[in-house]
Amino acid sequence: MAALLEGRVAIVTGAGRGIGRAHALELARHGAAVVVNDHGVTNAGEAAGDSPADEVVAEIEAAGGRAVANGADVADFAQAEAMVRQAVETFGGLDVLVNNAGFVRDRMLVNTSEEEWDAVIRVHLKGHFAPLRHAGAYWRTEAKEGRQRAARVVNTTSGAGLQGSVGQATYSAAKAGIAGLTLVAAQELGRYGVTVNAVAPVAKTRMTEGAFDTSAMALPEDNSPVVAWLASTDSGDVTGRVLEIDGSVLTVETGWAHGPARDAGARWRAADVGPAVRALLAQAPEPEPVYGS
Repeated sequence: MAALLEGRVAIVTGAGRGIGRAHALELARHGAAVVVNDHGVTNAGEAAGDSPADEVVAEIEAAGGRAVANGADVADFAQAEAMVRQAVETFGGLDVLVNNAGFVRDRMLVNTSEEEWDAVIRVHLKGHFAPLRHAGAYWRTEAKEGRQRAARVVNTTSGAGLQGSVGQATYSAAKAGIAGLTLVAAQELGRYGVTVNAVAPVAKTRMTEGAFDTSAMALPEDNSPVVAWLASTDSGDVTGRVLEIDGSVLTVETGWAHGPARDAGARWRAADVGPAVRALLAQAPEPEPVYGS
């Protein structure tokens, strides 16, 4: 029986440690050639002086797989383009993009600095956009030239972005943006044979240690089989979805949806808004609690 990802080429960003490393190893185990991206920064996004990407590549090659290291800053537009080009030039194409890179700088909202906000939004949100933009352009060209690929994008959001998380306003905003980006990209790139989904992984990693009790949390590799399937040709009928993975529990996140509505028949009067909103809220389901509340 052929491996699930035999012959496919994948990029995994932030793949030197934690969840990204587990994804890279899992994709390689299923037959994919992998560009292992890691910019080599600390958990707070500061320069660490070294990148563990080479270690992951060596581990993949020792197991008989194919991989190459990449040290791009994924939020740098030109470096993201070069990363996509490296995959194509090294392995002959690109089929899968797993956007995973990120870091946290947790602060209560009123203590968050402008620099902290900009840094977290940049690496998570722009760091998803830039690789996706260049990979999408490549897949569009392939489709127009009669070489349409069964391409797959797996973005990384979080429960913090879907339900909110006290002390993580910046991170939550970035991860919510990634969920929105996933919906739009799925619609825009579908015509070129590309599916775009997102996962919300739950795992004990550098990013979660110290923030709360992680003793009962799943391991990073517990998330990766779902990513491997989403990266496969078998997942072609699934797009624009967010899947939360919490150990053995797999959940489809339903996201924002139109709820109860009332039509005033004319421009609303301010005095009528309060009673109408309260009546509508009485008909609507209670929102899920914010993490940490």
